Amino acid sequence: MTKQYDYLIVGAGLFGAVFAYEAKKRGKRCLVLDKRPHRGGNIYCEDVESIHVHKYGAHIFHTDKKEIWDYVNQFVEFNRFTNSPLAYFKGKLYNLPFNMNTFYQLWNVRTPLEAKAKIEAQRKIYSHLSEPANLEEQALKLCGEDIYHILIKGYTEKQWGRSATELPAFIIKRIPFRFTFDNNYFNDAYQGIPKGGYNALIDALLEGIEVRLGIDYLKERSYWEGIADKVLFTGCIDEFFDYQCGCLEYRSLRFEQKLLDMEDFQGNAVVNYTEREVPYTRIIEHKHFEFGHQPVTVITYEYPDNFELGKEPYYPVNDVRNTGLFKRYQELAQSRKNILFGGRLGQYMYADMDDTVEAALNLIRQEFVNQ
Repeated sequence: MTKQYDYLIVGAGLFGAVFAYEAKKRGKRCLVLDKRPHRGGNIYCEDVESIHVHKYGAHIFHTDKKEIWDYVNQFVEFNRFTNSPLAYFKGKLYNLPFNMNTFYQLWNVRTPLEAKAKIEAQRKIYSHLSEPANLEEQALKLCGEDIYHILIKGYTEKQWGRSATELPAFIIKRIPFRFTFDNNYFNDAYQGIPKGGYNALIDALLEGIEVRLGIDYLKERSYWEGIADKVLFTGCIDEFFDYQCGCLEYRSLRFEQKLLDMEDFQGNAVVNYTEREVPYTRIIEHKHFEFGHQPVTVITYEYPDNFELGKEPYYPVNDVRNTGLFKRYQELAQSRKNILFGGRLGQYMYADMDDTVEAALNLIRQEFVNQ
């Protein structure tokens, strides 16, 4: 019996939208579901006073892969935004990533030789830590006291919800230093924000494709699976399998958004707050992503949060326990021949947007290997 759709795609985020576009291009009938009241997943933008507000945290598209950059640019034009965040600590501002501007602000050094000598002198104190026991020891060995205590410790502890001495050393494998006066956070060749916000990108990908919002697929999965030959599931893989192997752990976020009757609040899109005593990790001022000149501004305070059912899962906790648990869910997934799993939740991974696009295109190639 012929089913109504070739693919049911659960999740109208970037992964699901790219997959749906490519499947439709190959003549497949697609239906996209999302339990949220909007498309776009976590890259959805809300229009507030003509400012495109990144509803679920700052998203900057960046990639070193020209083919991925060309792919997204066929749908929408990107602007020239360059991510140059600042760090605020005890009344002072520091440039990020760690570069000559940062080193000048920390130590008043003006040359790469002076900066390297200062870092090496601070690292030398911890050279005896051949096998760092935790994140704090690892960071001190890599960068020394000043950078660690001013720019890393508080932010990291807030992000993970525990002391740096309780976090594993492998979280910080290296600390990149740049000995130039360059505040561009990313090394990638291509970077920007879609003109008109990310909704323009998602709408272009889903043009002509049936999308139903406010629908929880898992509550009626037998019905939905019955109307399509295959399902692409981009939600939490442990939830799909009713947590039968146990719950995967995440860190969550909560956001406090304010509309301010002023033209400019902080003069930059992102300012990180690295003091442990400040409860939020950063303030985002959205108009700066698109060089806005509106008479008002919208800012968002971003707070790290413990994850529990009912909250949004943002960052996987990729420790030994959770990695083992995910492998068990992968084995279960392999037994479901008509169910595909994708996206950051379906694959239990943190992924940048270019990685998400590339992963969706790779899955399409696997599905249509002979076409």
